[in-house]
Amino acid sequence: MQDAPAIAAAELGNWAVAWAAAFAAGSIPFGLLMGRLKGIDIREHGSKNIGATNVGRVLGRNWGLTCFALDFLKGALPVMVAASWLIPDWPTGARAMLADAPPATLDALSRWWPLTAVAAVLGHVLSPWVGFRGGKGVATSFGALCAMWPLLTLPVLAAFTVWVVAVAITRYVSLGSILAAVALPPALIAHLAMHTTLAPFAPVLIGTFALSVLVVWKHRANISRLLAGTENRIGSRTAATPRHSGR
Repeated sequence: MQDAPAIAAAELGNWAVAWAAAFAAGSIPFGLLMGRLKGIDIREHGSKNIGATNVGRVLGRNWGLTCFALDFLKGALPVMVAASWLIPDWPTGARAMLADAPPATLDALSRWWPLTAVAAVLGHVLSPWVGFRGGKGVATSFGALCAMWPLLTLPVLAAFTVWVVAVAITRYVSLGSILAAVALPPALIAHLAMHTTLAPFAPVLIGTFALSVLVVWKHRANISRLLAGTENRIGSRTAATPRHSGR
């Protein structure tokens, strides 16, 4: 039989594989690929971002929605696969995990699993396929965190509600994203406080706060435009000219 350290090392090795796979999935630049299908480099148009908002503004609403769905999935699927593979009794016993999880499961929930979500988001934000200058991470973060049932699904949906209200009132997608990121950590704290003690989930809280800071930081140019009154609202459209070879 394997001794405890060997088992722990094997489990950590499995998690390392999950993190690497999540980063690889997150790094797929769907926005850039969609632009190339239309004969343009999306990084040369609109806000020059490869995320769903700019794709929708440059290529049209349907392309933007498709990009959002794909960016959502590349965050959600690695998190769900990792949990199914490495967390016992997930998702059937997920509700009981917050209060009554065995130590090994609690360790996976609170420490190793959140790093899978972080890896997927970092893959998107620091994609090696686009010179480590990827998107802003909103859709990928939304997918990755929504998939973390039962830890983060409800807090993320609460943050999404903030996004919907903010965008409906202001018509600024960027402002909604910033406010949703700011709302997520307190929503998580409230959710955990209603079901369990916070101390074992300190790594989740720290990781969620770090992701929120990352999303806000990636929106620093939008913040400047919001303050200057030059940020694009929903409904604005930037025309893109396809590349042509020759004259």
